[in-house]
Amino acid sequence: MFSFANPWFLILFLLVPLVLFYYYKKYQKEKLSIRYPELKLLKNLKTTSRLKQRHLPIFLRSAVILFLAIALARPQTGMKSTQITSEGIDIMLVLDISGSMRAEDFKPHNRLYVAKEVIKNFIQGRKTDRVGLVVFSKQAFTQCPLTLDYNVLLKFLSQVDFGMIEDGTAIGMAIATGVNRLKETKAKSKVMVLLTDGINNAGEIDPLTAAEVARTMGVKIYTVGAGKPGAALYPIQDPIFGKRYVQLENEIDEKTLKQIAQLTGAEYFRAKDERMLETVYQKISQMEKTEIKVKEYIQHEDLFFYFLFLGFGLFLAEIILANTIYRKIP
Repeated sequence: MFSFANPWFLILFLLVPLVLFYYYKKYQKEKLSIRYPELKLLKNLKTTSRLKQRHLPIFLRSAVILFLAIALARPQTGMKSTQITSEGIDIMLVLDISGSMRAEDFKPHNRLYVAKEVIKNFIQGRKTDRVGLVVFSKQAFTQCPLTLDYNVLLKFLSQVDFGMIEDGTAIGMAIATGVNRLKETKAKSKVMVLLTDGINNAGEIDPLTAAEVARTMGVKIYTVGAGKPGAALYPIQDPIFGKRYVQLENEIDEKTLKQIAQLTGAEYFRAKDERMLETVYQKISQMEKTEIKVKEYIQHEDLFFYFLFLGFGLFLAEIILANTIYRKIP
């Protein structure tokens, strides 16, 4: 980086056009004052290189002013280094991939597709937090462990689809899997974001029991219920008529999801459409912000002496030339 410690001295640049203007006026006046009794002798005179360079001293003087002005402004170069310290957050995203997530009440896509897109934006909004992904239906497993490599995480997220696990909704097992990944971390804050559209109907662990364990481990669980109230269109494959839709009631155990959130010191959210789901993850992102401290260090090196030497050297050159080669005879 390059800067000036005293940039206001650069205003001295304005002296240069004034000096040149004064010299021009003086030169014009001297030229008009010269009188020759006979001009015939001058016609045969050749213009020498010294005569062509007779204005060199004034340009040297202008350069002296410029270099001295720059030297007074104290040009500096410096190396800037930034130290960033952050108290990171470990976030485990827990996503329901059971068959009910095929419901297309988040038109024109199903719940899982929309949830993946919203989670993708959530991940891209993080900077220094480790984020992981757990998926579940009848069982739960870690799709991606906690990582700072968001590109890898997004790749694993894109691979999430129906049929990876036998159908069902094991909320308790999903929480337990997420807690197992978070329990050993040394992060200041440990967070889980659980999205589901159903009721716990599988797994050996009760959701509230798993939430108690999470609270003991210092893990906050934000719960999100996805789906519109009432019936939703659900696609099925008919062996005779192909794909068709049936109406299924949207059953979300909001009571349990609220208890899980309250028990761990977090909140429950209901997302009835894509826009609300985006808002939910934005709110969670705002509530779980990482504190980042930035310190800047700048090491300067002064360059003024280079310009000072150049100015002084040109000043001596002007004096010598003006009193020798380009000396004026009165």
